[in-house]
Amino acid sequence: MKKPLVVITGASSGIGEAAALKFSQEGHPLLLLARRLDRMEALDLPDTLCRKLDVTDLQSFQTALEEAEDQYGPTDCLISNAGILRLGKADVQDPQEWQQMFNINVLGLMNGIHLVLAGMRQRRSGTLINISSVAGRKNYMNHAGYCGTKFAVHAISEGIREEVADDNVRVVTIAPGIVETEILDHTTCAEALQDYRDYKKEIGGGISSADTAEAIWYTYRQPQNVCIREVVLAPTRQQQ
Repeated sequence: MKKPLVVITGASSGIGEAAALKFSQEGHPLLLLARRLDRMEALDLPDTLCRKLDVTDLQSFQTALEEAEDQYGPTDCLISNAGILRLGKADVQDPQEWQQMFNINVLGLMNGIHLVLAGMRQRRSGTLINISSVAGRKNYMNHAGYCGTKFAVHAISEGIREEVADDNVRVVTIAPGIVETEILDHTTCAEALQDYRDYKKEIGGGISSADTAEAIWYTYRQPQNVCIREVVLAPTRQQQ
C-alpha cells in the first residue's frame, strides 16, 4: 500500500535530516524544506521533493505543499523542525536575535500548521509533530529568548491538540535536551557559547540526531487512535 506524504521543515541538517532519512527508509514520500537546497538534494532520497524555503514565507510554503500534494497526495504528517538558537542575556543581546527566533521557531511553525491542519481535520486523520526542547519546559541561563520560543511551542501544541482531538488528529511535542546538531553555529555571544560547549563536554556530548529521529518515528507509527502527547529525551548525564 502506498504510504502517505510526510513534510519536514529544517531538513538540511541535524534532526530534520535524520528524520528525512528515517521516514524515507520506512517508505514515505517526502517534502523536505530548508534554506540549504544542496544539502537536502545531496541526500538523494527516493520519492522526495526538496525545496528551498524560509518557513516565515507563508505563500512560498503553500506553493511547495501544493506541489508535493499534487504528486504524492495529502500531507499525513508535518514535522515542524525548523528553528534557530541565539544565546545571550536580555540586557545585552541584540533584539534582532529575539525577532529572528520568534519568527522562525514560533511563527514559522504556525505557518505550516495553518496550511495542513484544515485538510487533516476534514480527513479525520493526520499528525503534527512539533520539535521543541527541554528549554520549552524549564529555563536556562543565557536562554531567555530561546526558552520563550520553546515554551510557546509547548503551549501552541497543547492548545491545538485540544482543539483537534475530536477530529482524530494527533499533536505531538518532541522535547530534546542537548543534541549533536549545528544549531549553535550562529550564536554570537562568545561567553554563552563557551559555557554551553563546556557543559556539553562535561556530560560526554549530546544525543545523536538519529536517536531523536527514532523517537519521532516511534510517536508517528502508533495507531491513529494513540497520541503520544510529549516525548522528553536527553543525554543520561544531562541533569537539567
